[in-house]
Amino acid sequence: MSQLIEVKVPDIGDFSEVPVIDVCVKVGDRIEVDDPICTLESDKATMDVPASVAGVVKEVRVKVGDRVSEGSVLVRVEADAAALDEPAAAVNAAAGPALASAAAPAQASMPSVPAGAGLIEVRVPDIGDFSDVPVIDVFVRPGDRVQVDDPLVTLESDKATMDVPSSAAGVVKEVRVKLGDRVSQGSLIVLLEGAPAAVPVAPASAGVDAGRAPAAPAVAPLAAAAALASTAPAEAQSLPPVPPLGSKVHASPSVRAYARELGVDLRKVSPSGPNGRILKADVTAFVKGALSAPPAAPVAAAPALGGGLDLLPWPKVDFAKFGEIEVKPLSRIKKISGQNLARNWVMIPAVTYHEDADITDLEAFRVQLNKENEKGGGAKLTMLAFLVKACVKALQKFPEFNASLDGDNLVLKKYFNIGFAADTPNGLVVPVIKNADQKSVYEIAQESGDLAKQAREGKLKPADMQGACFTISSLGGIGGTYFAPIVNAPEVAILGVNKSAMKPVWDGKQFVPRLILPLSLTADHRVIDGALATRFNVYLAQLLADFRRVVL
Repeated sequence: MSQLIEVKVPDIGDFSEVPVIDVCVKVGDRIEVDDPICTLESDKATMDVPASVAGVVKEVRVKVGDRVSEGSVLVRVEADAAALDEPAAAVNAAAGPALASAAAPAQASMPSVPAGAGLIEVRVPDIGDFSDVPVIDVFVRPGDRVQVDDPLVTLESDKATMDVPSSAAGVVKEVRVKLGDRVSQGSLIVLLEGAPAAVPVAPASAGVDAGRAPAAPAVAPLAAAAALASTAPAEAQSLPPVPPLGSKVHASPSVRAYARELGVDLRKVSPSGPNGRILKADVTAFVKGALSAPPAAPVAAAPALGGGLDLLPWPKVDFAKFGEIEVKPLSRIKKISGQNLARNWVMIPAVTYHEDADITDLEAFRVQLNKENEKGGGAKLTMLAFLVKACVKALQKFPEFNASLDGDNLVLKKYFNIGFAADTPNGLVVPVIKNADQKSVYEIAQESGDLAKQAREGKLKPADMQGACFTISSLGGIGGTYFAPIVNAPEVAILGVNKSAMKPVWDGKQFVPRLILPLSLTADHRVIDGALATRFNVYLAQLLADFRRVVL
């Protein structure tokens, strides 16, 4: 047996006559508990009113522009049978405190605390029962002058979008948060240089009873910022690009969630709501328009190297007017590798770490083995073969290097495929030695030699250049001291090796000549920090100094 239940505005604190800026349901819609019914916007906060019962909407009692207060009827719902066991009023009462606490940030501004040397700390005020709330917009930067109540950042919970106002006037000396950070009450936002403003301190119970909190400076009318950065943590959603600093679009939390679900950039949506607010219908219309629009004309790819980095266009110069020139097209290998390297250089926060390895004993051992093998016609051992074997051992000890990033996940690989850069007449290619952990130094030397020969002859197959976990780029045969190789995505590190040289090394009593091999390790700092990279380098140098460690 069904029954019509009225869904009313719950306890929203000390607010009344709050405008309805969006209605999220219509007659005939099926809703679940906590689905947004409508969006309200006071001068303090924007809040979604959730459904307190599951069922089918039979009547909608409000429209955009209506003003409602606690207890106002929003919709009448034909409730599911299971929902009849629990009175709607009790559910509404449970939903009330969440909405009241969502509006609380604007009612209790935390007093500024001197940070020494005339600096004032501005922190997140009381935001009720919310914690780890994402920062979706930052309005200030160092050097900006702010007044009391100027918005500093925008936070967005699952219930409300809220601006955090400045509790003091002054000049911003340091911004301690960025897009995507998660903050809670008391988190430091900015450091100001100036005199603290007199701000009433909210009592300890303010977070519990937001309706009776003392008055505080008014917050600027709330308007939501665009979605978080693609590098910021996403809750099972792929977020559209972040707008430029300070730009704002007006939309409720439910509309933002809907847009993120569809992958819509709200900056491109034309608003039809009051005061330029984007409604759910606007997002739907935008998607329909995009799907029905004719295919866009191909865009010239000439100066697009900067991508979305807002760079100046590539300079177009007539070089012939300065003297004689010869135009030579890039080889296919260089064009393909150039695009990959440009992407990796821009997208990966890479750091290069240097280390010297004493290979005096290893080189003497290698030369001795090659002399012994001359008569037998065995494979000639190269230093690269020893490097591959040592790198495998280091990857086994430090598995973060034998990994790839996949969104917010780190994929740790249990196989050990080592790529090495091979110089060819048309450019560098990277053949891959598969399962190097299962092969001897002789087998690695033979295979690397064969692959390098095929690369020079242009006979490498695509499978020969796929599946690498870690790459070695050796310039030992050419020279150089150190260099910073570019990480070969989706790998997270690459080892650069230069020409070894005899150098005087102090042994505690005297300087002795030692053969030193320069190592340059470039690592993706999102996965590998400086301490881990240095440990890897030091361990690799130890293996090369005493190769007996490889068998341990």
